Amino acid sequence: MTAVAGPDGRLRCPWALSAPEYVDYHDTEWGRPLASDQAMFERLTLEAFQSGLSWLVILRKRAGFRSAFDGFDLGRVAAYGASDVDRLLADAGIVRNRAKIEASIGNAQAALKLDGGLLKHVSGFAPRGKRKPPRALSDVPATSPESEALAKDLRKRGFRFVGPTTLYALFQATGLVNDHLADCSSR
Repeated sequence: MTAVAGPDGRLRCPWALSAPEYVDYHDTEWGRPLASDQAMFERLTLEAFQSGLSWLVILRKRAGFRSAFDGFDLGRVAAYGASDVDRLLADAGIVRNRAKIEASIGNAQAALKLDGGLLKHVSGFAPRGKRKPPRALSDVPATSPESEALAKDLRKRGFRFVGPTTLYALFQATGLVNDHLADCSSR
């Protein structure tokens, strides 16, 4: 499937047209570079929570996630204890999954140990060089050698819920790869 015209006539990646939240996310955020470790931690956490779910569920609960996880402040989340896990498990504003909640806390702790920070570390694994723009969704991979290498590296450092598919989605979401379709107006 190639880029499709939305209600406003703009060509977009077809996945972006099924809900207003997707349109906004696609047009204003997906594929745009980040500027801080906090922003990268938020995206990494949300991508991990999305695993096995629709991204739309995560987008609709994003404000709840931001509130529940103290704006994704690495130091605060890294200091969470058992009472925070219980608080998060009781919070209907987020996806309540103990393994993902505990992984988020552990990931914050691991991120604080990275030389140069999380943004720099993840960016260091991004694919390099010019790539041919994908013409159709079928041209967009689910993983890459770089996302596989990053997954291996992060797991070695204690991160969890960081498989190659999740990390390739992180590369896409944060502009480290540009997978807007060739005819997409956001490319």
